[in-house]
Amino acid sequence: MKLNKVFYLSIATVISLQAIETTLDTVTVEDSIDTITVKDVSGEELKSADLGESLSKIDPAITISRRSAIANDIILRGQKKDNINVIIDGGKIYGGCPNRMDPPISHVLTSNIDYVTVSEGPYDVENFGTLSGNVNVYTKAPKSGFNGIANINLGSFGYQKGSLSIEGGNDQVKALISVSKETSKQYKDGDGDKFQDQLIKESAPAGNLYQDKYKDMDAYTKKSFMGKLYFNIADNQELKLSYTANRSDDVLYPSSPMDALYDDSDLYNIEYTIKNIGKYSKKLDFLYYHSKVDHPMSNIYRNAAKNIAKEMTNHMWSDIEGARVTNTFTLNSTLIKYGIDASDRTWLGKYTNNGTFKGYSINHADTKNKAIFVDTKKQINAHQIKFGLRYDDTEITNGGTYKDQDYNALSSYIFDTYKLDSSTDLFAGLGVAHRVPDGRELYFWKKGIHIGTDTLDQTTNTELDAGVKKTYQNASIKAKVFYSRLKDYIYFNNSLPKNKFVNIDAKIYGFELSGAYIVNDSLNFEYGLSYQKGKKDDPITGQTDTDLADIVPLRTTLTTNYDYNPTTSISLEIIAQGRWKNFDGDNGEQELPGFATANLKINKELTNKLNLTIGVDNIFDKTYTPSNTYNDLTLVMAGGTHKVKLNDPGRYAYLNVSYKF
Repeated sequence: MKLNKVFYLSIATVISLQAIETTLDTVTVEDSIDTITVKDVSGEELKSADLGESLSKIDPAITISRRSAIANDIILRGQKKDNINVIIDGGKIYGGCPNRMDPPISHVLTSNIDYVTVSEGPYDVENFGTLSGNVNVYTKAPKSGFNGIANINLGSFGYQKGSLSIEGGNDQVKALISVSKETSKQYKDGDGDKFQDQLIKESAPAGNLYQDKYKDMDAYTKKSFMGKLYFNIADNQELKLSYTANRSDDVLYPSSPMDALYDDSDLYNIEYTIKNIGKYSKKLDFLYYHSKVDHPMSNIYRNAAKNIAKEMTNHMWSDIEGARVTNTFTLNSTLIKYGIDASDRTWLGKYTNNGTFKGYSINHADTKNKAIFVDTKKQINAHQIKFGLRYDDTEITNGGTYKDQDYNALSSYIFDTYKLDSSTDLFAGLGVAHRVPDGRELYFWKKGIHIGTDTLDQTTNTELDAGVKKTYQNASIKAKVFYSRLKDYIYFNNSLPKNKFVNIDAKIYGFELSGAYIVNDSLNFEYGLSYQKGKKDDPITGQTDTDLADIVPLRTTLTTNYDYNPTTSISLEIIAQGRWKNFDGDNGEQELPGFATANLKINKELTNKLNLTIGVDNIFDKTYTPSNTYNDLTLVMAGGTHKVKLNDPGRYAYLNVSYKF
């Protein structure tokens, strides 16, 4: 079904139901046993706009793939890229860069976020392609009255940020406007090395080093605008309109051969909700979204570009348009949600040399998906059982001569939470989910070589999760184990001369531990631990290593929160990660040392309107690298033996002043 047909059909349905007058139910958000909810992101995460970095501090199962001072990708349980679904206010966005310079999570800024939920496993049927996890981002919603907040943030390495958010309205109309601008110089790692220094230490080729006139340029400049309008059309109907613009300029990616000249994204959302229509429709939701990205990357700041013949730009465009209609009602004490989902994703890339077209990197890869789904929840005695089912029909075409693809998939899950007693929950889930190849994996060209493989099968994840959550008078603990069976997992084989993406069978398994301990009204502790192991069933063609890439070692977080007085709070956070000793050396990974780093934050409420936050990350100025160098990313080859890794920032101090009005 064409998206415009879905749109007009849904609007017609809405108009026909406008005469119905019922009471608007209160919508609440619950933190379920299989979901981590991160609240007040805009108020707590003040260091930068990088949501990926913020999430990596909160959930030990999440780490970042460090590429830059901003816009870093995330790894969740050994999975990244399209294996993780990133949803922003119900809609989707895909980055333009085939080298993940602008992952989906980078197109929403922490200053615009209300809260984030992270769901691990294939337990989502509403959204296309949730293979191994789901990150749901909810941006700030406008409130009645007139309110606002202004922030000024200063930090090490020349970091400066200013943001302003204003909202207001009445019961009929509410509006919100949020603007921000931030810039930063290059950070230094714990050894005091900036980007060029790190490249030189890693023995990067001279052509990949920055030209003298660019080697000290700023790391990035980022501006954003978010506008929202909410209308209560009737007592039971609400229309939500939103638009977000992100503009990033001159973002440096030192460990890659290219940098981003700019990265522009636009996100449009329309949501219409009708409640209490009748017995079989307690809530009818219509969502339309359209997101687009414009991302040219180039080597013009590097020494290689001094030779005009070697100057190269890869200009990428990404566009997705989607719609979803869902209906929710209760039947015989079973909560039922069902709907249709459709999207159309387009990906285009062009190589140019000094403005002259040199060929396509991705030639109009177009992914069209149509789906139906049903999601249910029912309480049976001490059991809360959730069950979901989704059927997908996906067609992928290209503008070149390569094979078009058509995929069909039936995904499903069941998740049971059993209340053993008033303080103990046991839970277990079994799910099967699918993810189709993307345009890069099928059709990507680089240096005259077809890197993509147009015969790839879709990946199937069959996963089992089980665990226990126990609550005590002054403590809580949650322990979880999982086993993920990946069939036709899409993997990069560096040993092949072309068609480097292949299907393999593999498995990822591990455990997670989290909880809290309350000492008294002023002092409490939070902790988390995550461990995974990943293995290929067999070595892939031309290789012997069976270790799976991107499997982060044992990782733990420990946070101490102390309320010094009613207006002052202190937080000390320790993050530690083990030595990276199990890695896929055949595909560019390398052994990395473990690390432990400490972060301190003090918050002082000066008045009921004025708030001060000071903090220091990496207090002891450690030099460390959180992520490895798997060859699915194009990284600079160092000394002909290994890929360049990028260290995290050294000691970073920051100050934030916020004023509410």
